[in-house]
Amino acid sequence: MTFLEFEKPIAELEGKIRELRSFASGSGQVDLTSEVGQLETKLDKMLRETYTKLGPWQKTQVARHPERPHFSDLTDSLFSDFTPLAGDRNFGDDDAILGGLCHFRGKACVVMGHEKGFDTESRIKHNFGMARPEGYRKAIRLMELAEKFNLPIITMIDTSGAYPGVGAEERGQSEAIARSTEKCLSVKVPVIACILGEGGSGGAVAIAAGNKVLMMEHAIYSVISPEGCASILWRTSDKARDAAHALKITAQDLQKLGVIDSIVPEPLGGAHRDPTRAIDMLGDALEAALQDMDGISPPQLKAARREKFLAMGDSGIA
Repeated sequence: MTFLEFEKPIAELEGKIRELRSFASGSGQVDLTSEVGQLETKLDKMLRETYTKLGPWQKTQVARHPERPHFSDLTDSLFSDFTPLAGDRNFGDDDAILGGLCHFRGKACVVMGHEKGFDTESRIKHNFGMARPEGYRKAIRLMELAEKFNLPIITMIDTSGAYPGVGAEERGQSEAIARSTEKCLSVKVPVIACILGEGGSGGAVAIAAGNKVLMMEHAIYSVISPEGCASILWRTSDKARDAAHALKITAQDLQKLGVIDSIVPEPLGGAHRDPTRAIDMLGDALEAALQDMDGISPPQLKAARREKFLAMGDSGIA
């Protein structure tokens, strides 16, 4: 497991537990069960104390942890019969946003989300989850398909932002993001969005304007990355920690502000420590959100979504 900077004491304690277990199994004569049990109790207490007091910058590190569940992990374990659909029918396909048809706990739906990749090769293939215009136009096509067949839409957000390259700008990045956001707001089917890790800038909002917006406990969601904000305000990314505090990017802050609807709990120590359980907990939250919208008519779904985001502006939330 990859340990974060603030997890050094936790890493040292886990190392001691592994050493004791290895020594006990190797000797075959020494019973260290009691000692290991005491250390595990201490580890559990340390994890609880650490993860209940995480600051915005520490949560940023957790949200970016490479071993957190990815979109491809969800399509493998949470969504069954996943059939990927590719291309925007205009320019090409984009591997930063994946999507298609699937079943979620027996219910047919359309699912899409950012994929960052899990090693060097896959990260390059998926462009680190930073979508180009064709990715957002593919998202629009999938949303139109969902509306045509009256299927709920589930979106998973995990991106530092849309790709800022020259080619993306030439092909209309801003227009594609705006139209994807507009489509999220206008479809007459349930739209549930979940911030898995990072929710950065318009690249996240483009597929996150849902009836229900869920957010993992240690995820972040902001108009700009802490480093980007620091570079603009202080002319140095060294102030990223200060920017993270000022931006109110944590799930807890955003729920208070009314930007998100609910927080999805993570296993003790973060989703990266127990991805399987984290995915199960996310599945329960998604199922509950879908059930909340059962029986609501298409016009009401669209109107409720519109009123929700207009209310954010009326209350001073931007």
